[in-house]
Amino acid sequence: MTSAGVVRSWSDDDGWGVIDAPEVPGGCWTHFSNVDGAELPSLAPGQRVNLEWETPGQDGCAFRAVRVWAEGSEPVTREPSPPSSAYRSTLTTTVDEAAAGADDQRG
Repeated sequence: MTSAGVVRSWSDDDGWGVIDAPEVPGGCWTHFSNVDGAELPSLAPGQRVNLEWETPGQDGCAFRAVRVWAEGSEPVTREPSPPSSAYRSTLTTTVDEAAAGADDQRG
């Protein structure tokens, strides 16, 4: 759902804040990665924005923003990033059948 809101609080150091809108009572938790705009997105308390949100929320808020953009502008459509090998891992396990059988016989 899309709503118009006002930034209640924002921390550049932590990269998140809360946006208030009538449709999200108690506020909507917002992470910098969901803010359309500059390369290093930031919001300012009192700033008017549009937001798309979802439930469940996060960090004490019943709602969580999935996209935020400045009032009077259009949201930016971002191309998804390709998967990074930096976040990939594998695990291979093997069972030594002879050792496993010896353990069963010791019992």
